[in-house]
Amino acid sequence: MPTRQDTDLHTLRARCRPYLAALAAALAGLGAAPAQAQGCPDKNVMYWQAFPPGGESDLSARHQQVVLKKKCPAVDTVIQYKAGAGGALLWSTTNALPPDGVNIVGINLPHMVLQPMEGNVTYKTEDVTPVFWFHYTPDALIVPDQSALKSWADFVKAAKDKPGVLNLGGSGLNSANHAAHQRMNQQFGVKTNYVPFKGTGDMTMAVLGAHVDGAMSYTAFAINNKGKVRALAVAMDKRHPLLPDVPTFKELGVNWVDGAYRGIGVPKGTPPEARKRMAELWAAMNADPEMQQLAAKSGFELVNVGPEQMEAFMRDKVKVYTEVGKQMGLGVK
Repeated sequence: MPTRQDTDLHTLRARCRPYLAALAAALAGLGAAPAQAQGCPDKNVMYWQAFPPGGESDLSARHQQVVLKKKCPAVDTVIQYKAGAGGALLWSTTNALPPDGVNIVGINLPHMVLQPMEGNVTYKTEDVTPVFWFHYTPDALIVPDQSALKSWADFVKAAKDKPGVLNLGGSGLNSANHAAHQRMNQQFGVKTNYVPFKGTGDMTMAVLGAHVDGAMSYTAFAINNKGKVRALAVAMDKRHPLLPDVPTFKELGVNWVDGAYRGIGVPKGTPPEARKRMAELWAAMNADPEMQQLAAKSGFELVNVGPEQMEAFMRDKVKVYTEVGKQMGLGVK
C-alpha cells in the first residue's frame, strides 16, 4: 500500500513536471544559441581547393577546418582538391557546383585577374563570386643572407647602376610574384629581371644557393627562412612584428600594401542569405584567438573583406592588377 508520503511525492512530481520540461527547453535553447549566432550551416561544408595539398592555400584551409569545428561542432569541413592550370581548373567550373550555400571554393588574387587577361582560361574575373577575403601574404623583396645588398638603398643603387643585371626569382609566370616584380620595377624606376620557378620549393634552393640575386616573394618566405635570407622591404601597412627592422614600401615612398590574397567564393546561383551567412562565419573565425595565432606563425595577414566592402575592394584590385597585367604584356594580341 502506498503511504501518504508516497502520494504527496507523486503529486509534487506531477505538479513540477511542466516546469521541469520548460526549464529543460530553456536550457537547450541556451545551448543552441551560440551555434545559431555563429550562423553554423546545417550540413557539412564542401571546401574546394584550387591548388594541391601542402601549399599556402591548403594550409589556410586546414587552419579554418580546425577553428570551424570548434565553433560548429556538428559540422565537418570536407576539403577537396581540383587543382590545375594555376587554379583555373576549379575557377572555370565553380558555377557548375551546387548553389546550396555549403559548396565553397578557395579563391586567389591577383591570379583571377591576370589569368583571364592572358587569354588561356575559360573563365572571366566576373564569373567568380567572392564572398569573403580572409587574409593575404604580403609581397616582400628578399635576398640571400650572404648578399652584398644589405638594405633597400643598396638594392636600388645596384639596380640603377647596372640596369637589367639583377635577377630576381619568383613562383610562376603571371602570378602574384610576377605581378609584384613588375610593379616594383615600374614604381621605383628600376630594371631587374624576373626568373620564374615552378614553385616556392624550387625558388628556395636557388635563393639559398645564390643562383639568383634575390626573390620577389612573401613575408612567409622570409619568416620561414630567417637566418638564411634577408628581407629588404615588405608590402604592408606597418612593419611585420617578426621582421621589425624591415621597412614597408609605404615608408619607402610608394603606397603598396598588397600580396597574394586568399578568400572564399561560391557558385553564382547561391542565395544572398547563404553568402552572408558564410561571410559572417569566416569573419567570426578570423576573430578567434586560435586563428590569429595560427596565421601569425605562418606569416599570413588577416583581413576582413565581406559583402559590404566587396564591390569597392574588387573594383580597386581589378584596376591595380589590370594595369600591372598590361605592363606585363597581358591582354595584348
